[in-house]
Amino acid sequence: MKILIRLPNWLGDVVMSTAFISAVKESYTGAEIHVIVKKELTGIAELIPGIKILLFSKKESKGLSGVYRFGKSLRTEKYDLFFNLPSSLTSLVLGWATGAKKRIGYAKEGGIFMLTNAYKAPLNLHRVDEYVFLLEQFTGNKIIDKQVRFNIRLEDSPAKTFIIINFNSEASSRRMPEDKARKLLELFCDTFPNLQFGLIGSPKEKPFIDSLVDGKYSHRFINYAGQTTLEQLATYMAKAQVVITTDSGPAHLANAIGTPTIALFGAGNEHNTAPYNKQNLTVIRANQLSCEPCVKNTCKLYGVPKCMELLDELRIINALRVYLSHA
Repeated sequence: MKILIRLPNWLGDVVMSTAFISAVKESYTGAEIHVIVKKELTGIAELIPGIKILLFSKKESKGLSGVYRFGKSLRTEKYDLFFNLPSSLTSLVLGWATGAKKRIGYAKEGGIFMLTNAYKAPLNLHRVDEYVFLLEQFTGNKIIDKQVRFNIRLEDSPAKTFIIINFNSEASSRRMPEDKARKLLELFCDTFPNLQFGLIGSPKEKPFIDSLVDGKYSHRFINYAGQTTLEQLATYMAKAQVVITTDSGPAHLANAIGTPTIALFGAGNEHNTAPYNKQNLTVIRANQLSCEPCVKNTCKLYGVPKCMELLDELRIINALRVYLSHA
């Protein structure tokens, strides 16, 4: 049997989809599993064992016609099953074009017309459970053990003596405001004088991180922004004592690796998109505004996300102190 899975388009969602991939492997023992992933997320897909990776690029396959041609090019594989996780029109067209015997997904974006098995999406489930629920609907079998885990091999790793910090997010409503970020960094340095702090970010986030590490505590910071592949980022997180991060892809990656994670929530709903593994996880939100969580990508009410500005510094420090005492 050959199974094709269209993975989601964001780092955090790809991490959360690993439970679905594991469940598919268990449900179809011996099947050949292929996954389609956005080219920019190749490094994360390569951490998932037992799959064949097919890279997709919007630049190279432009528009619905390009997506269709990409899917059609896979017909020679003669897939038995196609699972669609993104629930987007382009992913549906791609799946339809593959000619897979069974095409399974949620009835969104016209899915009922291009899928052979279209199901109503469940409400108020965590994203991991939502993905796995799709498989449960198709097979009729309940999945009990849901694994969101990456095993990172560290050879000759030095003692863990630094903290990874991520203040970024694709959505501005989940990003740490600059003044708040500066205040937190100074507080971290004053409270933990023997630690170094590694700040991460994508190339486009590098100017923001550069401005944060330029000051009296610059010698305490390691600036990784714009300088790491996803594989390297995973390794640095595995070596860190703790990861402090906004609601973003790196939060899910750190949690899946098993590093203690402090996730700072603003606009996002932690009941749906918090890191999945509860062990070594602390979720902190201000919970002082009637509008939170709004789950919007921009803060229309305040401009700068006030829910992030109101985060309690002492709660963050205390959570960090607990994890450091257990290290």
